[in-house]
Amino acid sequence: MIALWKDEAGLATVEYALLLALVVVAGITAWSTLGATLRNVVMDSADTIAGPPG
Repeated sequence: MIALWKDEAGLATVEYALLLALVVVAGITAWSTLGATLRNVVMDSADTIAGPPG
C-alpha cells in the first residue's frame, strides 16, 4: 500500500491531461474571438465598398 501511495507515475498523466484541457479551452476561446473579429472586419469592408445607401 505504501508503494502505491509513493508512486507518482500517474500524476504526470493527470498533469498533461489538465494542461491539454487548458490549451483546448484557450484555443476555443481564441477561435471564437477571432471569428467574431474577422466577421466585423468583413462586414465593415463590405459596407465601405457598397457606399452610402440611396
